[in-house]
Amino acid sequence: QVQLVDSGGGSVQDGGSLRLACTASGGSLRNYAVGWFRQAPGKERELVVAVSWSGRQADYADFVKDRFTISRENNKNTAFLQISNLKPEDTAVYFCAAGGQHIDYPPWEFDYWGQGTQVTVSS
Repeated sequence: QVQLVDSGGGSVQDGGSLRLACTASGGSLRNYAVGWFRQAPGKERELVVAVSWSGRQADYADFVKDRFTISRENNKNTAFLQISNLKPEDTAVYFCAAGGQHIDYPPWEFDYWGQGTQVTVSS
């Protein structure tokens, strides 16, 4: 059973940056697609970005543009979401998820979820 722990959220000013981390235990994250999702108050959870286990395929939300970058450090069993030029509308709880073991193409079924980390952006 893979367990995920999200960290790295915080309160930042408009235009700031954050690096969120998703650390796995109980399984090797390198075998899974990893996704980052977010849920703002009063809104449904939405995909930000996801990448296949091999890294060859990715799925991005329309709003991502160049501000969100997903990466992994397999030797640390950790995935990251780098967010730059944060805007107040990015305020949300951010969740990482893992699933789609050894499946290269979306959509992936995400079976494992982190607890979420709060990102708050003030203007």
